[in-house]
Amino acid sequence: MNATEEGRQRLDEADVLNAKRTLVQLLARAGVYSGDAEELIGLVEAGALTLAHEDLDTLARNAPAGKGEAYASGWLDGAGTAADELGALAERTLRRAVRSEEPSAETEPHPRVGRMELERAKVVVLPLYLSFTTVSDLDPEVSEQILTAVLGTMSARQRAGYAGRLTGFATTHRDRVERMYAEYGPGSPIAIHGRYSLLHSPTSIAVLERLTTVPDPLRGEWDAAELPPAWLEGLTTAWESAA
Repeated sequence: MNATEEGRQRLDEADVLNAKRTLVQLLARAGVYSGDAEELIGLVEAGALTLAHEDLDTLARNAPAGKGEAYASGWLDGAGTAADELGALAERTLRRAVRSEEPSAETEPHPRVGRMELERAKVVVLPLYLSFTTVSDLDPEVSEQILTAVLGTMSARQRAGYAGRLTGFATTHRDRVERMYAEYGPGSPIAIHGRYSLLHSPTSIAVLERLTTVPDPLRGEWDAAELPPAWLEGLTTAWESAA
């Protein structure tokens, strides 16, 4: 069978289900719990739909020129409806992936931090940190406690979009973050031990974003985890100094 005979390539439901099951089984061999694997796959699906929705939404706002007013009106209405439906599908897929239903009195706003949420946070935090300074990590167990406190300030849906949120923060404040690490981070005259210890950990960029966004909830999670208050004070001082 060649490309001409096949025409436009499409996958049916059986193909997609087979790919999912294969991936879940391969991840299971690597020690990833099936529920975590399915959550990751769901997030990828939701993300693909969201990106497709953004492309279609842009297309829906630009009717082809030279077709007449009636054609343009029909285009905008039809394409707009299709884009809205795709956006709603992306939303439903995300809700299923993070097991998040409509908020209710019974729904815990900030559920317990899961292992996969923690792993996803680690994946985004380290490259961002290394884009500002060199690695000089604290004890890995302490780093996990810090990230758990950070994620504890968010809902399940917010955690799903955490990589974009943290990347956006680092991009917006890049110059100031660079000055902060240059003065207080690895390679600076400041020793790794003491009130500025946190700046020698990749988790510091994650803590900083929460400290500037939701300081009170962060302090609550920080105290609950019995992490050193001086670390937050040192990070606050370093951040203010870099302004």
